[in-house]
Amino acid sequence: MKAEVSYKRILAISTPIMLGSAAQNVITLTDGIFLGRVGEVELAAIGFVGVFYLIIAAIGFGFSRGGQIMIARRDGEGDIEGVAKATYSLIYFELALSVIMFFLMYFGAYYFFSLSVNSDKIFYKSLEYLDYRMWGVFFSYIGVAVVAFYTGISRTGFILVVTVFLGIVNIILNYTLIFGKFGFPEMGIAGAGLASTIAEMAAFGLFLCYMFFDKNLRKYNLFKLPKVDLSIIKTQFRVSAPIVAQMVVSLGSWFMFFSIVENLGERELAASNVVRMVYLVLSIPCWGFSTGINTLVSNVIGQKRIDQVFPVINKTAWLCFLFTLTLTGLMLLFPDPIMSLFTPDVQVLATARPTLPILGLILLIFSAGSIYFNGLVGTGATQVSLYIQTVCAVFYLAYIYTVIEVLQGGLKLAWSAEILYWLVMSAISLWYLYSKRWIGVRV
Repeated sequence: MKAEVSYKRILAISTPIMLGSAAQNVITLTDGIFLGRVGEVELAAIGFVGVFYLIIAAIGFGFSRGGQIMIARRDGEGDIEGVAKATYSLIYFELALSVIMFFLMYFGAYYFFSLSVNSDKIFYKSLEYLDYRMWGVFFSYIGVAVVAFYTGISRTGFILVVTVFLGIVNIILNYTLIFGKFGFPEMGIAGAGLASTIAEMAAFGLFLCYMFFDKNLRKYNLFKLPKVDLSIIKTQFRVSAPIVAQMVVSLGSWFMFFSIVENLGERELAASNVVRMVYLVLSIPCWGFSTGINTLVSNVIGQKRIDQVFPVINKTAWLCFLFTLTLTGLMLLFPDPIMSLFTPDVQVLATARPTLPILGLILLIFSAGSIYFNGLVGTGATQVSLYIQTVCAVFYLAYIYTVIEVLQGGLKLAWSAEILYWLVMSAISLWYLYSKRWIGVRV
């Protein structure tokens, strides 16, 4: 399929992914909104354990991004059989990986949290949530493999439907299980974990039903299970491993950020969680366009249209910037109504409010920088992208540690680290793209 480098095509692919690629963010947001009504400790705990689980989810999502790049490349080459083989290799790998990650959480979370959390209240509340949440990893990992297939062949419409369905189910179950409605027991933060897991199961079931009745899948023979092809899995691992590593580095840096911020106090941690959730909402366009640019870049390279790589990246960056600018403007005009969605605590809101102008600047830099960085990832130069992310993360953590632990700075100064992070990331990504060293990378 010839990819037309137009704003219409970019929007057609990226708009459904804006929610679809942020499924874990949607779950974390809805969990946070309800737990903000339970108490300050629960809000602080979900900020901590929510980021931890996002790292777990990011590992599966990162491997799916590598598979997505391969699927898009085969689709651009017109290799139908190659698309099917790449898809099933990804599903097999994700299934095996989900088993490994489940046992790591089951046996290792207690010891990991004991090293990372100072507050006993936050420690035990985090474990309550994870006891139920960890079971969703199986449906999450296989689900992102299916999403990678549909994104890779540029058919993203139903991803939006599934994600909206997931969000609705999670909202209903959160209300029911957290507060003990309709005859169910009041489970608090544990109810949020159970609600999110059930919502992922339901969303995965909906996707399977859609695939079964999707006539356009017949040419791929996806319902005929092929043998495990270790050579394809090995290639996918080679492409995906740097993406996974860079996601772990990125979210791991965020996890360390919250661990360091905890030293400022439970209220500061709760306030940072409110800011983080606002960040997640307003960055949804960035996630969608970033995932879309992986497919678009890989697809045009598969068609041997190297000259179209820069136009598609630049147009996507402009669209992402304009979407983010609109949302950021609304946040700055109506800060209290937006933040009060996540907690009614006026003291937490007062602590969080001064960081919003900084967050606005972060979002605008992030909107363009994430597109150029993920455009680089779409070329297949994933090893280089890992080096870039690691360098930026090291400076990021060094800055935060210095600001909070050494200089005893406040929340505003800590969040300003994101500005430095994305400025450096954007500059290095642009330099590498314009150097054209990515030409000839095979995936």
